[in-house]
Amino acid sequence: MNFRHIENAEDIAESFAVMRELRPHIEDPDIYRQRVQRQQQDGYRLLGVWQDGALSGLAGYRHLENLIYGRFTYVDDLVVRQSCQRSRFGAELIDHVRELAKADGRAMLVLDTGLGNSLAQRFYFRNGLLARGLHFSQILKEASA
Repeated sequence: MNFRHIENAEDIAESFAVMRELRPHIEDPDIYRQRVQRQQQDGYRLLGVWQDGALSGLAGYRHLENLIYGRFTYVDDLVVRQSCQRSRFGAELIDHVRELAKADGRAMLVLDTGLGNSLAQRFYFRNGLLARGLHFSQILKEASA
């Protein structure tokens, strides 16, 4: 198992198929690459895990600061290829991001999941994350590239 940050256009393109398992609404690989690169300009990091030369999972995260958590790390995206689930890659990705957050002096690790996503919720509980709030949102305009 090998972890490495995905930082260039070629690696972002390689990650598209894996991210698509989590974000199927992103259908165009060029739009995906553009969005990741824009987010990277705002501090987004995309961590990949490879097994036997194949990209098996991704964790997209940001180091942030706000008044409720102080300095924290927010996990935007966590996905493991369907064929690799039950391999511990998801737990290893969370552990790796947790260690990066600690090394950067972050006080909290935070993420959101859908209310109906009970499988993910059980996974997060097993990996030491607790439900501490309820996330609210409102669509203001249609998503753009």
